[in-house]
Amino acid sequence: MSDEAQTAGARLNVLLASAGLEQLEPPQSVSFEEYLSLILRWNARVNLTAIRDEEGILSRHFVESITCARSLPAGIATLLDFGSGAGFPGIPIALCRPEIAVTLAESQGKKAAFLQEAVRLLGIGANVYSGRGETLKTQFDCVTLRAVDRMQEATKAASRLVRPGGWLAPMTTRADLAALEAAAGREYSWELILPLAGGEDRVVAIGKRISLPA
Repeated sequence: MSDEAQTAGARLNVLLASAGLEQLEPPQSVSFEEYLSLILRWNARVNLTAIRDEEGILSRHFVESITCARSLPAGIATLLDFGSGAGFPGIPIALCRPEIAVTLAESQGKKAAFLQEAVRLLGIGANVYSGRGETLKTQFDCVTLRAVDRMQEATKAASRLVRPGGWLAPMTTRADLAALEAAAGREYSWELILPLAGGEDRVVAIGKRISLPA
């Protein structure tokens, strides 16, 4: 492992500590270093993410996704990352919560190819679905969304893919949260609104799908 990679892992742990979060164990740090390196290589030819510098990826994408991973309730066995893009938050969830079987849904072919390579390189327990998340017929214990186009429409579609008693976890801003809660519908009870360290008053909201009276 190069000094540069070690430095990236150390910087990520500093950022986590400054956000009041537990630092990564050494094997996890190595995996996040490999993931960062892969993103930087692919971003040179594929527009994976608008944030293209190391510090931005570490402080925004990684810290936010790790926060989401650690805030998800216990007992989740299956998770869908709806519109996964470059793998946020799905890949960090797979790295931090290896007991969860993660599905990364991404309809753009080049991004789906990146996700396939990331899963292979990192050796994580995740599958890539190369299509639109709303076309899936399976329901999951948890569905996450972050920086998806037409977020309200996506939230409405994603909400149907959560099994009864499962969880919906959009990552958004406080200003947009009420609209997403409305899009998810009355079946959801919002049990946790957790601030994210990425700025812009960003939060991860965790709602439980409940049974409504007939």
